[in-house]
Amino acid sequence: MGHQIVAGIDEAGRGPLAGPVVSAAVILPEGADLPGIDDSKKLTPAKRNRLYDRLYTVASAIGIGVVDTVEIDRINILQATLRSMAMAVANLRPVPDHLLVDGIFTIVSDLPQQAIKKGDSLSISIAAASIVAKVTRDRIMTQVDALFPEFGFCRHKGYPTQTHRAAIMRHGCCSIHRRTFKGVREYL
Repeated sequence: MGHQIVAGIDEAGRGPLAGPVVSAAVILPEGADLPGIDDSKKLTPAKRNRLYDRLYTVASAIGIGVVDTVEIDRINILQATLRSMAMAVANLRPVPDHLLVDGIFTIVSDLPQQAIKKGDSLSISIAAASIVAKVTRDRIMTQVDALFPEFGFCRHKGYPTQTHRAAIMRHGCCSIHRRTFKGVREYL
């Protein structure tokens, strides 16, 4: 490709009923030794956490972007996801000269970029970003659980599980629920 500094970008949290969408941008050094790196959805939580720690040791740079539920409800989840990805890239030092973005959309950036469908299975830097984004979001949701223990966020991380849906029916919504999402808006 001829690029010197390539960043992989991915997100976590498009589908949940609660919590932020979190993106990560990761620049890996050439020849990085990272056995086990894969799409975060294919890894156990324990393996994701181990790889997250390893990535923070090995990566040349990691940038994080977080968009909260108020903004998700205001601009929609796709726009919030793309915004969090752009934030993650803006938080990288050094600045990359090429972006690999997981999915079918590119982000608002002056940097050359390529959207790669299922990129977290095809690019090690996107897979690394998927792990960082997922672990970061899971840790946020575990912290939020202390504020709203009745919803069990530490277990389901805001995803629309049967337990989470039952908690919404029983308790209504809290401040981190996505009010425009089906499964939440009916209980406002």
